[in-house]
Amino acid sequence: MTKKFQTILGGGGAIGTPLARELKVYTQNIRIAGRNPKKVDPTNESFVLDLTDRARTRKAVKNSEVVYLVAGLKYTTKVWQEQWPGVFDNVLDACKAEGAKLVFFDNVYPYGRVEGPMTEETPFNPCSKKGEIRAKLDLKLMEEYKRGNLEAVIVRGTDFYGPGVNSSVFNLLVVDNLMKGKKANWMNNPKAIHTFTYTPDAAKATAIIGNTSSAFNQVWHAPADDYPITGEEMVRIAAEILGVEPRIQVLNNVMLWMVGVFKPTIMSLLEMTYQTKYDYIFNSDKFKKAFNFTPTTYRNGIKACIDDARS
Repeated sequence: MTKKFQTILGGGGAIGTPLARELKVYTQNIRIAGRNPKKVDPTNESFVLDLTDRARTRKAVKNSEVVYLVAGLKYTTKVWQEQWPGVFDNVLDACKAEGAKLVFFDNVYPYGRVEGPMTEETPFNPCSKKGEIRAKLDLKLMEEYKRGNLEAVIVRGTDFYGPGVNSSVFNLLVVDNLMKGKKANWMNNPKAIHTFTYTPDAAKATAIIGNTSSAFNQVWHAPADDYPITGEEMVRIAAEILGVEPRIQVLNNVMLWMVGVFKPTIMSLLEMTYQTKYDYIFNSDKFKKAFNFTPTTYRNGIKACIDDARS
């Protein structure tokens, strides 16, 4: 009998690495595919993959029962416009050909600016080019599963934070800076409420959804602490744990633009700053109630980030 895999496309990233740990609860046949795939366990199978390569993507998905698309592309609008449509088609076609279920880990960009909590029923109203790109991918996937062409599910998260997440704005601009004796940086409005997704919780939820048949063909918000925390409070908690003063330097759009002239990735953040100017509230009650899940508190999550950084 052919061995069936649960395959992670984008292994080694903020969600891919903890997801590989969580999937061990369900299977020993875990394939980690990516540009630099890293085994989390000696039993993992690793597969070098560029998702823009259609043939390689098909090979990566071969003999898979569930595929997790958790990959990230270079954070520039130009790269997203050029590569995401092709990458997504490669994955969709491979999953349909192999009869594999698809779990797509996405963000909240398609919603645009939302007044009040974002839920799974929030309509798409993107106010950024990146949001327009992600909305098109989501609508395509929804149409595929509504037509019965494959079983698929969308899991959404907000801004990441968590141990070992080097790409996290919170880890980089708050924890790292405070540990170096510098001021924490926060973009635009540290008094606005801002929900964060703790990556170990998101990975666990993704594994649960991928292994629950009834969870497919719909959208889920990954679990997040529903305490209405602000940037100021995130910094205060981190500073308290570190035993330093909670000093903040606010980065406004002009400052980001000046840095972005030399760094295209920073320039690409400018269209997303509506997320840091206004309240950014993410509701994950659907998942928490369905799976009786209690998310990690912000204090415990921040402490885990700091403990990891110290080690």
